[in-house]
Order: sequence, then C-alpha cells, then structure tokens
Amino acid sequence: MILVLVLAMALSYGVTDYIEGGVISAVIVLNVLIGFYQEFQAEKKMDALRSLSSPSAAVLRDGKIETIPSPEVVPGDIVQIKTGDTIPADLRLFEAMNLECDEKILTGEAIPVAKDLKHDFSNDDELATGVGDRINMAYSSSTVTKGRARGVVVFTGMFTEIGRIAESMQGKKRKANRSMSRKKHGNFQPAKGAALRVWDGVGQFLGLTVGTPLQRKLSKLAYILFGCAILLAVIVFGVNRFDVTNEVAIYAISTGIAIIPESLIAVLTITMVVGMTQMRKRRVVIRQLSALEALGGITNICSDKTGTLTQGRMITRKAWIPGGATYTVNDAEEAADPTSGTVTMGLDSADYEDSIEDEEKKGEKLDRARSTVGLTFDIPAEKALQDQRKKTKAEKVKGSETEYSIPDVSSELEAFLHSTALCNLARVRRDEKNGWQSIGDPTEIALQVFAHRFEYGKPVLESRGWNQLAEYPFDSSIKRMSVVYQMETQRSTMIFTKGAVERVVELCTRVGTGEKQQEMNEKIKSGVLDKMNAFASQGLRVMAIAQREIASEQQFDTQSPREVIEKDLTLLGLAGLYDPPRLETKDAVQSCTEAGIKVHMLTGDHPSTASAIAKEVGILPRNMKTLSTNVASSLVKTATEFDGMTDEEIDALPTLPLVIARCAPNTKTRMIAALHRRKGFAAMTGDGVNDAPSLQAADVGIAMGLAGSDVAKGAADIVLTDDNFASIVNAIEEGRRMFDNIQKFVLHLLTSNVAEVILLIVGLGFQDEQGFSVFPLSPLQILWINMLTSSFPAFGLGREKASSDIMRRPPHDNKRGVFTIQIIVDMLVLGVIMGALTLLTFVIVVYGPGNGDLGFDCNRKHSESCDVVFRARATVFAELTWLILISAWEFKSIRRSMFSLDPATSADYRFPFFKDIYNNRFLFYAVVIGALSVFPAVYIPGLNTDVFKHQGITWEWGLAFGAVIIFVLGTELWKGMKRRFGWFQEGEVVKSDRLRLNQGFFSFARSLTRPKSSESHLGDMIKDDAEKMKGEDLV
Repeated sequence: MILVLVLAMALSYGVTDYIEGGVISAVIVLNVLIGFYQEFQAEKKMDALRSLSSPSAAVLRDGKIETIPSPEVVPGDIVQIKTGDTIPADLRLFEAMNLECDEKILTGEAIPVAKDLKHDFSNDDELATGVGDRINMAYSSSTVTKGRARGVVVFTGMFTEIGRIAESMQGKKRKANRSMSRKKHGNFQPAKGAALRVWDGVGQFLGLTVGTPLQRKLSKLAYILFGCAILLAVIVFGVNRFDVTNEVAIYAISTGIAIIPESLIAVLTITMVVGMTQMRKRRVVIRQLSALEALGGITNICSDKTGTLTQGRMITRKAWIPGGATYTVNDAEEAADPTSGTVTMGLDSADYEDSIEDEEKKGEKLDRARSTVGLTFDIPAEKALQDQRKKTKAEKVKGSETEYSIPDVSSELEAFLHSTALCNLARVRRDEKNGWQSIGDPTEIALQVFAHRFEYGKPVLESRGWNQLAEYPFDSSIKRMSVVYQMETQRSTMIFTKGAVERVVELCTRVGTGEKQQEMNEKIKSGVLDKMNAFASQGLRVMAIAQREIASEQQFDTQSPREVIEKDLTLLGLAGLYDPPRLETKDAVQSCTEAGIKVHMLTGDHPSTASAIAKEVGILPRNMKTLSTNVASSLVKTATEFDGMTDEEIDALPTLPLVIARCAPNTKTRMIAALHRRKGFAAMTGDGVNDAPSLQAADVGIAMGLAGSDVAKGAADIVLTDDNFASIVNAIEEGRRMFDNIQKFVLHLLTSNVAEVILLIVGLGFQDEQGFSVFPLSPLQILWINMLTSSFPAFGLGREKASSDIMRRPPHDNKRGVFTIQIIVDMLVLGVIMGALTLLTFVIVVYGPGNGDLGFDCNRKHSESCDVVFRARATVFAELTWLILISAWEFKSIRRSMFSLDPATSADYRFPFFKDIYNNRFLFYAVVIGALSVFPAVYIPGLNTDVFKHQGITWEWGLAFGAVIIFVLGTELWKGMKRRFGWFQEGEVVKSDRLRLNQGFFSFARSLTRPKSSESHLGDMIKDDAEKMKGEDLV
C-alpha cells in the first residue's frame, strides 16, 4: 500500500495537484514513522543468552583447584560445584553429596531436582530420556540449591542444552523446494530453486510473502486496486478521445484514486496504536504491532504449567492423620500466607476407592452450591456468585465434612505439626510493608506455612522451649531428612523425620499416637500406600511425616549415624503438596473454550500431576470415560512418547494431546509444527529460556513479564506484565475487537469507493455539445470526500467497543482474513445501492427541471449555461457525503440492525438507537460534524463555484434527504435478509447454545430441566476434532 501511495503522490505532483500530493505525503510519513517506532527492538536475544553464563568456574587442573572464567572451561575438565554456584557447562556427575539443582531455566519446573548418581539407566535410551529425568547430569546455567558435587565436562558453549536453545533461535529455516542441489533433487532443481528464491525476494519486497495474514491480504488488495486505478484512468482518457487537458488528467487520477482507500493505511496504523495503548492498560505489552490483529485468529494456546497456569509455588493441600481426619486447605491465594484460604476437616476414609468417591461427592456438592438456583438476579451475576461462594464456605456441610475457620488441634494433629514445623529449614515471616515473606525450599515452605495456619510454626515452638540438638540433612539417595530436638521442660528427646513415603514407611514400626496408635503391619502399610496413590491422583506430591521418642534414661549421642537415629519411627501422617493453579486460570481457560480456542498444557512435570492440574483448570474433562479409547489415550502424552512418534504418526492421532508431560524444548516446537500442519494458528506462552524457541516458532509468542527471562521476552510478540493467564483472554478479546473494527472500516471505505467508481464511470456518458464528458463530481469534490468525509468515520469505527458476544464466537479464518465473502458481497451490494442513488439524483436534477441542459465547458468554469450542472453536482456532493457518513453508523454491526445494535442492552431500552450511536462519541461527532460541513462547502461564495465547481441549491435538498432514507431502508433490508436466510452465517454465531462458566466444574444451562455438565462441552469439542480428522483421512 505504501508503494501505491508513493506512485499516486508522484502523479499528483506531476499534474500540479499539490493539495492531494501533500495529503498523501503526510499519510506516508505518518505510517512510516509509526511502523518504524513499533518495530524497533532494543533487546538482543543472543546477548541475553550469553549473559546467562556464570562468570567463573572451579576446575581441577594439574592436581590443583583453579578458578577460571567460564568460557575457558573445556570438555574433559573436572568441575567442582557447591551451593549457590551457577554451573558453567553440562557435567556428568561422578561424586555428589545431597546435590539439588534448580533447573527451572530448562524445564520450567520450580522444584529443585535431586541428583542421583546410582540411578540405573541401562534400560533407558539416553536420547529419549528427558532433560529433567537425567538425574546424573548437571546443566549449564542452572544453579545449585543444596549440596556439593564434582563432575566431568561433557558439553560446552553451543553444544550444551542451553546452547541448543540458542542455536535453534538463530537463522531461519529455508522454505521447501528452495534447494539448489542437483544431486539430491534432480537436474531441474537448480532452475526451480532459483525461480522460487527470486519469487521469495520479489514477494518480500512487495509485501506479498511476509508479515501477518492481514498484512499480506492488504498488500494483495493494494496491487489489485492499483491495477484497477490504471484501468479507470485509461477509460477516462479514452472517453475524452485522449485529449488530455489538465482537468481531464486530474479527473483521471482522481477517478483512479477513488477506488484506492488512501486513508486505509493511516486508519489501520492508528487503530492498532490505539489498541496497543488499550492493551497496556490491561497489563499486556505489545512488542510487535502486527501481533494485535493476529490474536483474533488464535485457535490453540500452548501453555507452560509452572508459573503460568499455576502460581509456581507449593502449597500443602492435604494432611492425612492415621485414624483421625484429613485436613484440606481450600482457596489459598498466596503460598506464603498462612491466613489465606480455609482449612476443612473430614473424617478419614477407609480405603482408596472410598477417598475417590468422597472427592466426587464433594465435587458434585460444590457444583450444586454454585448453580444458578442459588443466585438472585437483581445484582450482577459475578457479584452474586462471589457471595454464594463466601456463604458456602461459612456454612456447615452435612455428612462427613464440617468446615471451620481453624479446626481444633487434636493430639494427633499436634504431633504432626511438631514434626512438620521443626523438621524444616524454611522461614516464614510477616513484613508490615511487604506482607508474608518466605525463604527456603518450596516444599519446606509449604509445610512450614501449614504449621503456621495452626500457630505451630517453628519460631513459636522454639519460643516454647524446643531446642535443636542435631540435624541429618536431606539426602537424595535415601530421600529423607531428620532433626533431633529436646524440650527444656522434659528430659526426653524427639526425632522428627520427613521424606518420600516409601522410604519413611519402611522405617516405621507404629502408626498414630496416643490411644489410636497401632503396630505397623502389611495391611496398614498397604492402606498408607493407597492413601498416597489417592493423593497422587489429585496431582499432589506426597511426603510422609514421622517421629520417634528417645526415653529420658537413654543418652543421645550427637555423633550417632543416621542409621541408628532413623529407625523404629512412628508414622504421624501424610502431607499432600501441590503447585496451585492461579485463581483466574480456571475462568481464563473457560473463556478460551467459549471462544473456540483449545488450551494445551506443555509441562516438565510428572504425567499424573499434570493431568490432575489440567482437569482442575478445565483443560481435560474430569470424566475421560465419555470419550472413545483412542481419543482418550491421545489426550495425555509424555515427551518421550510424543517425540518418539514420526510426523505422520502424530498427524494420524484423532486429536493432538492436550497435556504433554516431561516436556523438552524440542517437544514444544514439534507440537506447534503439528498444529500448523492441522491448519491451526498457535500461540505459545512461557517464561523460561526453554520456552524461547517455541515462542519464536509460534504464530503469537506470549512471554511472562515478571518471572520471564530476557530471552523469552526477546523471542515473544507479547509480554504479560502481571504474568496472569487471564490477561491472555484480554489480549485475544482485544485482538478480536480490532479484527472486527478493521472489517468495519475496510467495508466503510471500500463501499464508498465502489459507489464513487460507479458514479464517475457511468457519469462519463453525460456529454455536452462539444462531445466532452460532464463530470458528476469535480476532482476536488472527490478529494474532499475521500480525505475528509471517509477518514474520520473510519477512525471512529476503529475505536468501536467489543460486541457482547465477541468471546462466544469461533476464531476467524486466517486464510480469508478481513476480506471474507460477506465483506466482499456487502461492499458490492451496498456500493451499488449508494452509487445508483447518487447517479439517479444527478439524472433527476439535470433531466428533470433542467431539461437535460449540460451547458458549455462546465468542467473548467462557471457560467449561466452551467447552472443546472453545478446544482446537480452540489446535490450529488451533499448526498454522497451523507450516505457515506450514515453508512458508518450502519457498519457498527455488519449483521445487526442499526436500531438494535446490542441485544444485551436492547431489552433495557424501548428505542436504543440514540444510546448505541452515542456510545462511540468520536464516531458520533465525526458523522455529525461531517454532515454539517456540507452546508458551508455548498454555500460559501467563491469556494463553491471556483473550487468545488458547484453552487447553492434549494429544493434539491429533498432529494439528498430522500436518498439517505432509501439507503437506510435498503441496508436494513439487506441485513434482515442475511439474518432471515442465514447467509454468511458461518463464524458469526455461537455454535453452542449453552452458557459455560467453569468448564470441568460446573455450568449454567439455558434449560434447568435438561442440564448438561460443562465437561461434556470439552468432550464434544474433542470428539468434533476427532471426527474432522477422520473426514480428512477419508478424503
């Protein structure tokens, strides 16, 4: 479009039309400046990657430990690492002591990875084993959170895992068939490859093969219209026998420009800038201007779990006390805040199956509590829902569960809390300025916060006289930790232990405390493991809590080995920890589902944990039994399974996985490639370095601003300043709003162009006595209408608010883009109506009272013989201006009536027309002021006859008013026919007639007599996808 405007500018200056040339020049300069400002990038992705390197490394050379810069480390070096170090290269460990590494930068998981040198990999394929599962390796740029180790350097620089990520972001992959190799592809390949490369270069220069779908569509439109403009100019010259005077040349140029919407570039750019400003207010920063319009076409979102869908922090969700009760933490918003959420106490379930049944009953009970039956309708639904939730929490629930703000601390729970709080290195404190703060391992923080909920935190207990005598730190080989404490008022010594359930249970000889204590046997041990499985199936990381009392007559030796201390333990209970979803994630996923967008979770976590979180936030249906076996099996995959499949096998799946666990960076890019092969338009969210390649490969990359790395931000198109998954919904809504508005002002501009071309080309048939055409509109009238009348209403349409159902429509088709069949047909139909009305008006004025007198030389100057022509031009000028202005109000909705634009508000007003048009004040005043500007243009002496070549009119105003009424009736009739017969309805209406709120949890149904859980909607969506794949296979 810029090239077209440059040529038009040159032609305008060539015929000394400085007014039009100046306006086009201003539009070009504005567009270039804004585009350059938005596309400028201050960040350097590779600089950010290089900054991740550690500054130094401790290596063993010549029998001595030397500290050298990290870039000088070479393969074969022996590197020594300890707590707090940043690892300088990829190491294969051969000696380690309690080593844990924070590998979030690679895997995205917040929990440090415990290294185990004795792990047997003999039956595993090294290449198929994910990065997070290679627990005998330490990776470059990760940090040591605990312990020490030594290892041999195996990879450095670009050959490390972090280097592979950097390499994947360098350069661009050449398109297919661009090779010049004769050996690989045959004798004709060099010629074919060269031709395609030349086409790529030309297409890139012309903007036909680069940019977003909208940019490519507009480029194609620009060149098509440019060809039409040249054709129209030739027609004008031909009608005037190629007697090209200045007036004929200007009119030919104006006729050609009439079909080109000169203000389209400016309107489009300013609309996007305004949209970008709105996005900033909604905590979304746009790094690429083109990403705004691409958002509206997103069909799939591939999201990381930790820190994106979840909070990235651990919370103790459940605590099971043998023979007592199960304590559950609900609605905890902040992981470090012990006052956040509520604690419920439920009676202990007998076995694993009973616990699952209890969970299902509780879910059904919660669904009923949240149904519409409990809502009142004199207040907003969202406010009522919040009140209902608060009321539900405060009430006592019938059955085995009773809720209290803080349940009473029984003797069994007290013993559990003592061990939880004291066998713990984390610190939790309240800062008056910053609120609750925590320091330590996420797992220990979660347990410490749970103890603080009952006012049994470590500082409280130590203030009561508990003194630590010894500590046996967590050892990754045995997966447990123990501490020895003694109470000042007692002579007995207590040993508190926590760790992996299997490792702690095997050391226990008793279960429970006090009267409920029992001897450990195989049946009880089996029940404990069943309880662990029940917790794990809910996505919880399970830890066992135990203790042992050393009698006062026995002297404790601080030098005792842990084998002597960690034996004959008493199991106090199990703690279930999980990384909680953000509170807004459920609603955000639900909104995506409502909008026809699938959310995929790509995480480095364990499959069972990932599946549980996916079910909780609504990505997976809770009841997988409603799906066929092959579909259900394809929904959850591990990275090893997914990466082990060929592209053909992935494409043959009935539906792509909604959850991929143990995900590696390459897995994410393969997933996006698979979506592209299924014609998906994919967005990728992430925050770590491991997300950068997939952010770059996605159609829209979305990075986290708070927890995101510089590399991720540099690779992304959009950055969320609050790391809130719900902000993605805001971004998509804004993208859809902009897409709708672009369609509206494109339709507005092109409809007026079609009308002007019809009027001007057909009007060439009106010839005077000398045989020259008498123009229905003078050149400056055309320029006035194009530059002033159309532009400001188009700006106003670009500022339209989102319609009430914008997030209940499927994504738009990116292949068709803005120029759908409906837009093209509307442009032609309404353009013909507008052009026919103005042409008819000119005929009535000239051949009615004017008796067909076309005067003499009326294209150059005014004379008495030109009165009729000048009056006809003034009438057509006023009428066309008003038709273009009123069409802006009509195009506020392409399908709905101008008199009932928003069904959501129409019921509250008897005649909502004035409210709806005044809602967009910029558009309202643009139309009103534009309509009033006609009068001075018609009546100011000199300006009318010498500049615009028309004169004042009287009775002709009635024709202009009548044409406006006819145009409105015609437009309303056309819209009514589209609604009545369902024309162009695809993609415009909601496919489902049910209002789903939290998919996977509960739903509102339009009919209370035939409710259907929202979970079924996800199932329907998955089944539709599977059926679509079957259909494509048959074809």
